[in-house]
Amino acid sequence: MIIGKPQMTDAHDPHQNHLLDALPKPEFDRLLPNLELIKMKLGDALYESGGRLQHVYFPTTSIVSLLYVMEDGASAEIAVVGNEGILGVSLFMGGETTPSRAVVQSAGWGYRLKSQILKQEFNLGGPMMRLLLRYTQALITQMSQTAVCNRHHSVEQQLCRWLLLSLDRLSGSELSMTQELIANMLGVRREGVTEAAGKLQRAGLIDYSRGHINVLNRPGLEARVCECYQVVKTEFDRLLPSLHLVKN
Repeated sequence: MIIGKPQMTDAHDPHQNHLLDALPKPEFDRLLPNLELIKMKLGDALYESGGRLQHVYFPTTSIVSLLYVMEDGASAEIAVVGNEGILGVSLFMGGETTPSRAVVQSAGWGYRLKSQILKQEFNLGGPMMRLLLRYTQALITQMSQTAVCNRHHSVEQQLCRWLLLSLDRLSGSELSMTQELIANMLGVRREGVTEAAGKLQRAGLIDYSRGHINVLNRPGLEARVCECYQVVKTEFDRLLPSLHLVKN
């Protein structure tokens, strides 16, 4: 659902996306007229595997999962992108297509930009290029750590990691997500998610009901999660808070 040109209101502002907010004013002002506000509904596919990238997306209040889809239709999440990032990094890394599928896992809003406009800005070799390369480095860390986590850690630890990464990209503590969708994201059986979510609920860490997860005790989740969450968070914290330096 496309709303149109940027809405500069309390509810919708491109500055809600951290990458756009980190841009120097001249670069931001060049992009602003071309940013389109869009509503991202749960389950919307922004990209399909192998599809040509016509736009890049800057989420503001939504979260998007990057999924690798197998030939038999099975899938597993390789990264999540929210208000800290951009969808479509393969575009400026030298490709016109992506091997992953991008699906909205938490409904909300964002802005999209035509691919050609982003490429033109990137090819200027200025602040936008440096910003996007630093973000890509952090995203690669998340993808790598997700692969390790899925191979070596329990479903409960994976669920804790997934919940914490999602919370980092939301303003509240509630997520709308069925156990079946979570299982698809993690690439595990639904029964495994049911058991893991039950343990967290009995421990008083979450409240799960009818597709809604409310996190009651974040420190408790952080105590149970594997080291993968902290590895990813540390890398993002190392790169993203210093992004204002590109304004100099």
